[in-house]
Amino acid sequence: MRNTLVIFRREFASYFATPLALVFIVIFLVFALALTFFFGRFYESNQADLSSFFYFHPWLYLFLMPALSMRLWAEERKSGTIELLMTLPIAPWQAVVGKYLAAWAVAGLALALTFPIWITVNYLGDPDNGVIFAAYLGSLFVAGGMLAIGACISAITRNQVIAFILSAVACFLFLLSGFSIVLDFFPSWVPQPIVDAVASLSFWTHFVSIRKGVIDLRDLLYFASVAAAWLAANAIVLDMKKAD
Repeated sequence: MRNTLVIFRREFASYFATPLALVFIVIFLVFALALTFFFGRFYESNQADLSSFFYFHPWLYLFLMPALSMRLWAEERKSGTIELLMTLPIAPWQAVVGKYLAAWAVAGLALALTFPIWITVNYLGDPDNGVIFAAYLGSLFVAGGMLAIGACISAITRNQVIAFILSAVACFLFLLSGFSIVLDFFPSWVPQPIVDAVASLSFWTHFVSIRKGVIDLRDLLYFASVAAAWLAANAIVLDMKKAD
């Protein structure tokens, strides 16, 4: 745990040692609020809720989370510091978890800074704050799942642009796997249980459930399982490169 905490502190501080974290937070806040007020028609809906605000979060994360995670390991590989990191007396999984939690903390900070809109909707009406809290939780889980995917892919290549593109594509597939645009690609002879299994992998399906205020243990386990699987793959990739 101590090694993981050391990596977390090192990585979290590195985000703020450069304008990266500030730029990420500003871009997220600007786009999240712009989409809510202009495309989501926050005021025109005449409803005291934040459904239009949270609706756009997965689509924002589709680009912002790969942008945040693409440097996690690709930069280490490009600069050669990954060899130094791998010689330290820490297990690969400790480095993986530490760097992942640092990136997730930055994303969580950006999400937390949207609290004025929560205050605003309470000023304008009487919203169900339990539903809003659940939606914030679901949004954080979506961000965490996409960051885990991006972190693993970042460990595969030293090119940050390639890491960004591959991560965005992978996140896109996970996001849309429950939509007909994806499911229609399966031929009719494919067993329905397989199609249902692919549909169940959709970030969107699980997020919508939580966004409605229904915190189902199955949805929480889904996000935890996705993050754990990709982080485990990340550790395996690093362990293989350490052996080389």
